[in-house]
This record gives sequence, C-alpha cells and structure tokens, in this order.
Amino acid sequence: MSTRNPAKPAPAWAPDPAQMRPLWRRLRASGDPRAREQLILAYAPLVKYVAGRMGSALPSHVDGDDLISYGIIGLMGAVERFDPDRGIRFETYAMARIKGAIIDELRALDWAPRSLRHRQRKIEQASVALEQRLGRPATDEELAAEVGITPGELEAALVQISGTSLVALNEFWSTPGAGGEGSEMIDVIADERPSDPAELQEHAAVREVLAEAIATLPERERIVVSLYYYDGLTLREVGEVLGVTESRVSQLHTKAVLRMKGRLDSIGPR
Repeated sequence: MSTRNPAKPAPAWAPDPAQMRPLWRRLRASGDPRAREQLILAYAPLVKYVAGRMGSALPSHVDGDDLISYGIIGLMGAVERFDPDRGIRFETYAMARIKGAIIDELRALDWAPRSLRHRQRKIEQASVALEQRLGRPATDEELAAEVGITPGELEAALVQISGTSLVALNEFWSTPGAGGEGSEMIDVIADERPSDPAELQEHAAVREVLAEAIATLPERERIVVSLYYYDGLTLREVGEVLGVTESRVSQLHTKAVLRMKGRLDSIGPR
C-alpha cells in the first residue's frame, strides 16, 4: 500500500480560514478571550465529528455526550497551542488533540479487566512471533493456536478488545522527544518550510516504520486501515465497501492494530 498524506480537504462545516485569520492574530498577539471563544465555537463541530467516530467503536454504555465533553477539553488545548505560522491546517492539528483528550479521559476510567489486557498483549506478541517464523502474517487459526485458545475464543477476544482498546494508528506517532514528552501529530505532518535536519530525519524514520508495518498487513486489514484512517470512512461505511458487517470490520481493525502494535513494540526505537 502506498503511503499517502493523511491530510484531507476541509469538511463542509469548516469555517473560512480567511475569516479565522484575524481571530488567530488577536489571540496570539494579546490572548484576547473573545477571539479564543469565537475560535472554539467555530470549530466545535469538529469535536462532535471525532467523538462520533470514536464512539462507534466503544461499548454502548460509553455516553456520547461525555465523549464530546472530553473532546472540548482537547479543542480548547488545541486553540491555545496552535501556531498558524506552522503552515498546518487547524483541523488536522485539532483532531489529534481532541482524540488524545478523549483517550486520556477514557483510560483514566479503564473499564477493561486485567485478564483482557493480558490476553491482548499475548495476541500482539503471538502475532509478531508467528510473522517472524512464517515470513507472513498469521491466519486466525494459527494465531489462536499460538495463543493457546480456539479460533472461536480468539474471535470473541477480538470483539471484546475492539470495544475496550483505545489503541489507534494516531498513537504510533507518540515517540519520546526532548524533555521526555511524546511527539504530537503536528510534529510529524509535513511542513513545506525548511526545518531542523535531525528532527526531519527522526520524523521520517517514524513514518517509515509505520508504513512498513502497514505494508505487512493482510490485504483486507490493509484496506480497512486505508479506508478508516486515510479516507475518513466510519466502520459502518467501510463495511458497506467490503460487503461485511460493521462488527467484522471492527475485528479486522482490531487485528490490524494489534499486529502493528506488536511489530512496532518488537522493533523499539530506531
């Protein structure tokens, strides 16, 4: 699969950047609270969009309004920290911040039992071990045998993990940076202007590792990753494209993420 720029055209609801520019200038120049409020209101629909996409893959008892509340915190942080001079569209930056805020709050609740987290880790490790032994991604039957469970139990585990796992491709960009903090999505998005060569090399290495991990996925999992992350389809819409149920897409997505997470964990920092 070819590596594509995940940036998308601005959604239909997105405010006109030209109209937003004076607000950004006022906020950066004087911290104008009225400009901050107007920017938050203008981009509030983005929170609903991100929360809706995340909510479709979470258990039904997770309240959508709570996700929006968590996301608003991320949007406020994005408005405070965004630098228009970076040449990055605000929507691209804010989506990572909104999703991160939601994930942080949900992880604080962490409803997943320890036994399920343990099984998730075993599946990740088994996937990597089999791929190294076989020279290809393992089938469900092979993966189940390696973990020591039946294919039916593996399928049930994937359903459980898909409802509790907060792992997503976006998180693979969080690599240790200066000062011990993780790099944010904005730090690995291409910037057309010259930057620090060492920094560019590090970010290129991260992108290369992720692209290699995606390339090793079985075809259907690779398609799910492409449609969900690059084309912005929901799990239901991906299912319509593939002619399968949303729950099946959720399983394919979970397997893809667990495979890549195990692979990246085994590689470690470059």
